[in-house]
Amino acid sequence: MDLATIVGIITGFGLVTAAMMLGGGLSWFISPASALIVVGGTIGATFINYPMADIFSVMKIARQVFFHRQQPLSETIETLIDMSKTARREGILALEKKVEDIDDPFFAKGVGLMVDGIEPVTLSKIMQTELDFIEERHRLGAEIFTTMGNFAPAMGMVGTLIGLVQMLMQMEDPSAIGPAMAVALITTFYGILLANLIFLPIAGKLRTRSAQEMLVKQMVISGILSVQSGDNPRILEQKLHSFIAPGERRSTV
Repeated sequence: MDLATIVGIITGFGLVTAAMMLGGGLSWFISPASALIVVGGTIGATFINYPMADIFSVMKIARQVFFHRQQPLSETIETLIDMSKTARREGILALEKKVEDIDDPFFAKGVGLMVDGIEPVTLSKIMQTELDFIEERHRLGAEIFTTMGNFAPAMGMVGTLIGLVQMLMQMEDPSAIGPAMAVALITTFYGILLANLIFLPIAGKLRTRSAQEMLVKQMVISGILSVQSGDNPRILEQKLHSFIAPGERRSTV
């Protein structure tokens, strides 16, 4: 589980809730009508904007915000160096038994293609094409949440207009003006809160996760092609170290 995401949600909503309680009653900010306008309107607009299949598929991608386990780059580098040593000592076919030990399907597919004797140029094209489609799926996920972040405040403004109309239609009854005005303001509050504490931060986290994953997969492609070409393990290590920060580089050769 991603600790930063959990801490961010708890801190953000916790401090906002504390401020609301310090300024008065928390019940003042509870409005089912406002929630229906913002949440319902945002969901409806999103379904209009995107195919249903894309919206349901992005829910799987959104899990990465809370549940994300990325194998350390150092472990991936060690695995590739170990493969290089085995390939130079026993041949490429000796790596076939290692495919089952690789958790990353992308990594395993690359090693499998190498063992099958696919030419380096063809292997690189196949892996790069798959990488492009993975990146596109991630981009779509971040885009959908960004779109929801744009729709939520707009729906909040719709709720504000509804509240103002209700208020103006009941000007002869002073007791009805306050509740109608409250709905108008609370709806805007809900829209801004959802956009800036849920939807837009999730979109940002998905973009960050995608960039990190693309870096790892690019490193995997480079490493597999290097193993296939029979590079010395030390040369391979230097190639792979170019993908990580200098402070994280550890020599294992």
